[in-house]
Amino acid sequence: MTARIPDAAYTSIVGLSSSVLRPAILKVAHHPWVEHLATRSRVGRAVADRFVPGETLAEALAAARELGDGGIGVMLNHLGENVTTQREALDEREAYLAEVAAAAGTPDLDVVISVKLTQLGLDESVDACRANLEPVLDAASASGLTVMIDMEDHTYVDRTLDVFRAAHARSPSTGLAIQSYLRRTPDDLFSLPSGCRIRLVKGAYLEPSSIVVGGKREVDRAYTRLFVTALDRGHRIDVATHDERLQAGVRERLDGNEEARSRVEFQMLYGVRRDLQAQLAGQGYPVRVYIPYGTEWYPYLTRRLAERPANLWFFASNLVRT
Repeated sequence: MTARIPDAAYTSIVGLSSSVLRPAILKVAHHPWVEHLATRSRVGRAVADRFVPGETLAEALAAARELGDGGIGVMLNHLGENVTTQREALDEREAYLAEVAAAAGTPDLDVVISVKLTQLGLDESVDACRANLEPVLDAASASGLTVMIDMEDHTYVDRTLDVFRAAHARSPSTGLAIQSYLRRTPDDLFSLPSGCRIRLVKGAYLEPSSIVVGGKREVDRAYTRLFVTALDRGHRIDVATHDERLQAGVRERLDGNEEARSRVEFQMLYGVRRDLQAQLAGQGYPVRVYIPYGTEWYPYLTRRLAERPANLWFFASNLVRT
């Protein structure tokens, strides 16, 4: 592990346009030479260590314990996407079942399980995916745990919604991530089961410009509108953003409304804005941190760098030390 960079350093980088840097970062990151360098160098591992606490479930649980001691809940995410064989999908199912068992065995920790459907065979078929997801839902329900279904790129939205509706009918505590940068998301929100749990994110995939709402300002406005609509419709909402202005708007809307406040939780990523995590928790708001772990950390890392150009500071500060 390298020395941690103060969180204040991240906010000192200004004037960078995410609309320009984000696609450039994602395109460069997919170059084989860049990926080889990042995954096999000390610098690459140093950057990964900030955002991914380890490759094993035990390491993820150790990070969860540290956060739990500060009154912060966690969401476990076993990294990986797009399995290509039934055997791989079964292995991923077993990894999720191991998460559920570990969470059930540590009842003093506040743990939610996050799943990606392409890990469970969605590329093969919706039916194959459901067959692998259902044992995970059943085990989680038996242990009183919540499963959140992640949203992947736009080509999976319709199939993800189909699987989610069936999963919610089977286990009503199951939740779903929705992305504010997609033009279709307002309509999707109205199609969701009444009062279900949603995880509201901006979106991290490089999508065609024709299907997204625009730049950061437009995405933020869409985020706010979706939050207000979901709150008015009685959903439980995970406000998954590090944007302080969006967080402030949420807190203002919740002020004096205890019923609404009881349905909202702030969520952030492991290693990003620890100062904000502690601040919100200290003010009495429910806070949960998304903890990714596993060997497939590189795609996750590139999206984190692209989401927030200030994260490049950590990469650059380690690069000059080599």
